[in-house]
Amino acid sequence: MVGWQRHLKSIVRLVGNAAKQKLTAQANYSSACSSPFLLGQFYVQQRTLAFSSNFTPSPLYHYLQEQGISTSRRLLADSSSDANVTPVASPLIPVSTPNNANTENQTVVAKRSKVQAVRKGIKQSPKKVNLVAALVRGMRVEDALLQLQVTIKRASQTVYQVIHSARANATHNHGLDPDRLLVAEAFVGKGFFKKRISYHSKGRSGIKVRPECRLTVVVREITPEEEAEIARLKVAKFKKLTKQERRLVPHKLIETTPIWGRKRKPREDSAV
Repeated sequence: MVGWQRHLKSIVRLVGNAAKQKLTAQANYSSACSSPFLLGQFYVQQRTLAFSSNFTPSPLYHYLQEQGISTSRRLLADSSSDANVTPVASPLIPVSTPNNANTENQTVVAKRSKVQAVRKGIKQSPKKVNLVAALVRGMRVEDALLQLQVTIKRASQTVYQVIHSARANATHNHGLDPDRLLVAEAFVGKGFFKKRISYHSKGRSGIKVRPECRLTVVVREITPEEEAEIARLKVAKFKKLTKQERRLVPHKLIETTPIWGRKRKPREDSAV
């Protein structure tokens, strides 16, 4: 027999049993209405048939609600009848104060004087990165970024990105003036030194080290005394400046290109 025919036969049997039980219940109810004793026996018989039938019984909470044991109906009735119930505030939601409330007790968040940016996992030696970081340490941010653009070292791009990120943090997150920022600190820390196998000739091998480092740049706003010093140095001429003064006012950028690496330009006289 085909599968769907077998399932159809079982469904027809269940429907027939249900119709038969319904007709029997109606006949018993009509005969039991004459006396209350027979009516009670009818309800007991119906409950017994309900549990012994092939149909799935209703969920437990339906039965509890019919018996009056569940309190959900009572809660719903109370909420519908009493419309003036004040809701209870959740402890997880912060209480919002109105605009016209007293703000005397509120603490004023102090403006940060220093902002930093950190980059980890730089795949370069700490000594090589520190050479470039020491070049711009103490400079104004604008001058430091300009100096790093003309510096021919691989670490200059990394230092440029970290200084740019520190300036963005100070401007957008803490409201500092980007034109008055100074590179207060720029230091390099040692990271993981990974050891790898270095294969040599004749079946021999050694150990090569892959160094890593982390760079931290701290920027701050220029003080009024430093602004006055910068104004004085810009006016002064033919004066030998100290190392700190040259960093505050770099009159000319420091060229890091080696002299022996330059290419000579052809002279116009020799070309004629």
